[in-house]
Amino acid sequence: MTNKLSPTIKSAMLTIGLILLFALEILRIYLIMPFPGSQHANTIVLAFWIGKNIIWLRLIAIALIILPCISIFKNAKIWKKAALASTLVLYAVVFFFFNFRFEADKMFLQAKHKRFMIAADDTTKRNKLVIGVVINGVARAYPIQIIGYHHQVMDTLAKTPIMVTYCTVCRTGRVYSPLINGKKANFRLVGMDHFNAMFEDAATGTWWQQATGKAIAGPLKGASFTQIPFQQLSLGAWLRAYPTSEVMQPDTDFKKDYSDLAKYDNGTVKSSLEKRDSASWKPKSWVVGVLYHNTAKAYDWNQLINAKVINDAVASLPILLTVENDGASFHVFNRVVNNQTLFFNKADHGLITDNNTRSTWNADGLCIDGAMKGQKLKTEQCYQEFWHSWSTFHPNTLKYSTLTARLN
Repeated sequence: MTNKLSPTIKSAMLTIGLILLFALEILRIYLIMPFPGSQHANTIVLAFWIGKNIIWLRLIAIALIILPCISIFKNAKIWKKAALASTLVLYAVVFFFFNFRFEADKMFLQAKHKRFMIAADDTTKRNKLVIGVVINGVARAYPIQIIGYHHQVMDTLAKTPIMVTYCTVCRTGRVYSPLINGKKANFRLVGMDHFNAMFEDAATGTWWQQATGKAIAGPLKGASFTQIPFQQLSLGAWLRAYPTSEVMQPDTDFKKDYSDLAKYDNGTVKSSLEKRDSASWKPKSWVVGVLYHNTAKAYDWNQLINAKVINDAVASLPILLTVENDGASFHVFNRVVNNQTLFFNKADHGLITDNNTRSTWNADGLCIDGAMKGQKLKTEQCYQEFWHSWSTFHPNTLKYSTLTARLN
C-alpha cells in the first residue's frame, strides 16, 4: 500500500496529519483558557465542537500519518527518521501538557475537606470578603479567597442544594441552584469564555457561563441557572447581620493556592489578570452592577466610595447604593417604603437619613430612629465586578454619572 502512494502524496498526508494533531490539542485548550489573544473572539462553538469530537478527529489525523510514518521509518535516511521521531515526541509532550496540565479542572481542584465553623469559633479575619447566603434563616459565609481558587463550591443550606461560584478574572460572585431538570448535577471547571469561568455539567455535557448562568454550548444551550440571592461584603459586616452564621474554613491541602489570593480582596494581587485598575472605567476598574427587568446599569466604585450614598433608578426601580465605613461592604436597596420613594443622605457613624421623614437608618437598611423606625429597606441583588466583565456580558449597560443623575 505504501509503495502505491507517491512521495508527494505521502509527504502531504504526513504534513496535514501532524498539523491536525498539534492544532487539535492546542486549540482545544487555547480557545477556552486565558492565553494571549484567546479570550477576545467568539470561539466557544468551535472549542465545544473540537472538545466533543476530539477522539475521532485524532483518529483521522493518525490515519493520515500512519502510512507515511511506516514508509519513513523503513526506507528514509537517518536524519529524516530522527526528525520524524523528534516531531512525534514533541506531539507526545504537547498531548501530555494540554490534556493533563493545562485543563482548567486540572489546574484548579475542588475542595477535598469541606468544613464550616460557627462565628464564635471561627478565626477568619473579619475584614475578609465573603459571599453570604441565607436560606430559611440559615446563614453561611464563603470567603472569596477560598472559592476564588476553587471557582465553585457545592453545598446544601437549609436542605437546599446551592452552587457558590466565583471567577477571580472577572471578579464575579454568583450563587446558583445546581438543579438540572429537577435533579442535582455535578459540575467541573471546563475553561473560560471572554475571561469568565465556564462549568460543564456531568449529566449533559453542557457548558455554562458563570457570570450569567446561561448555557452557551451543548444540549441545553439557551437555558439558564436559577440564581439564589447573596451578598458580597466583609465577614464582619455579614456577621453583624447574621451573628449565628457559619463560615467556610480553608482546606489545608490548598494553603499555597489560597495564599496566592491573599491580597485579592483589595485588588493588589500580583496577577495582571486579577489585579485592580484603580482608575475609573478601565477594563480592570471595579463597578457595582444592577440588573432589573433586562435593564443593566453600572456604578463606578471610586464614585461610590467618595459619595458613600447614591440615589438613582434602574428602569422603574428607585434604588439606593451605599458603602460601609470598611470601604468594602456595599448594598443596593429599594428606596420605596410604604409606597413612598425616599431620598437618602449620608450621616455620621456610617448611618444614613432620609429627607422625607428625617428618620435614621443603619448600614443594614433598618430604620433605627424617627417616623420610619422599625421599617427595613428591601435588598436588591447587586454585583461587584471588573468593568470589562460587566460591559461584555451586559453590552447595552447604562453608566451612572452625577450629570445624568441630575438631568433625570
